[in-house]
Amino acid sequence: MQTDNRFLDGMAKFLTNAAGAAQAFKAEMETMMKSRLEKMIADLEFVPRDEFDAVKAMAAKARAENEKLAARISELETKLGMSKPRGKSTPRPRKA
Repeated sequence: MQTDNRFLDGMAKFLTNAAGAAQAFKAEMETMMKSRLEKMIADLEFVPRDEFDAVKAMAAKARAENEKLAARISELETKLGMSKPRGKSTPRPRKA
């Protein structure tokens, strides 16, 4: 026994269309949110990992070279008989 009810057919069609519209809306919202997040991340100006690693290596090399030079200066000052270590100054007397 099959019924021919226009109302039920219309409701089924409406719900099917509503489900399709909801899926399309969901896909559109996901696309919009993804593009907004990508724009926000781009505006933060993050540095790529390889550039960060290169600068980090340069800084480590400069730090090591600075330490070598500081040791060399200290050694030369000792050989010259300088009494004050470099970088530490004594306070100047105040003028009256």
